[in-house]
Amino acid sequence: MRERGGTPWPMSLVDPPCPPPPASVAAGHAAFTFIGHSTFLIRLDDGTTILTDPIFSERCSPLRWAGPKRARPPAIALEDLPRIDVVLVSHGHYDHLDLPSLRALHARWRPRVVTGLGHAALMARHGIPDAVELDWGGQAELPGGHRVTYLPMRHFSARWIHDRSKALWGGFAVEPASGGRLAFLGDTAAGGHLDVIGRAMGGFGAALIPIGAYEPFWFMQAVHMTPEQALEAQLQLRAKTAVAMHFGTFKLTQEAIDEPGRRLMAARNGQDFRLPDFGGSITLPL
Repeated sequence: MRERGGTPWPMSLVDPPCPPPPASVAAGHAAFTFIGHSTFLIRLDDGTTILTDPIFSERCSPLRWAGPKRARPPAIALEDLPRIDVVLVSHGHYDHLDLPSLRALHARWRPRVVTGLGHAALMARHGIPDAVELDWGGQAELPGGHRVTYLPMRHFSARWIHDRSKALWGGFAVEPASGGRLAFLGDTAAGGHLDVIGRAMGGFGAALIPIGAYEPFWFMQAVHMTPEQALEAQLQLRAKTAVAMHFGTFKLTQEAIDEPGRRLMAARNGQDFRLPDFGGSITLPL
């Protein structure tokens, strides 16, 4: 608060339209469509669809009239999504666990929701029953015979001032039935935990890694990564390809709206770390 809000963001952005998400992908591949912030539509090679940390609301806040507001709309409207089979919710912060979006998804398709310990009761109170809770290292079977593992991250979870770290936070490793592996990190700071995960899991074909909300660094480094740290995270995870997320949607910290992407591109130095278009799809081998 003392350092103020940093670089102002545009009030409203409209991105060029992109082709719709692929209806199918080749064997051993997955398609990743960037909807905004940490929300990706992932289509596996058997047609199973996964939605990560879905937020389609105007604000990520406990208040409808205050708090971080979208700088750009979701690249795909909720009503335009294909059928969703699985929803992965990494932790309880409002920009990742959005109850209105989860209610709408449940009402339409009743997808299997997988999250960390302590979130299922909250979801059930708000009309999203039967969420599967996992401890770090815990696993769950997904529709289609796929498997998901909940991964430890360096972050925290809270919905208000009295519940900090009363529920768990983490990321996910998804292992499709046909083979391969992908990672969705949710939110995390840099640290040796990522190297442990990379070694323990045997690497990843693709990893969704956050690159934004890091300024002022002296304060935010405990919970988020810079673009340069995200590049190091890709190496630690042993991910063949990384895809950036957690940028350009909600102004959570001080950096300019386009700074994370610019810094990532400037620092890549040959690494296969993609900066997705909003609404764009990237198909990758796993």
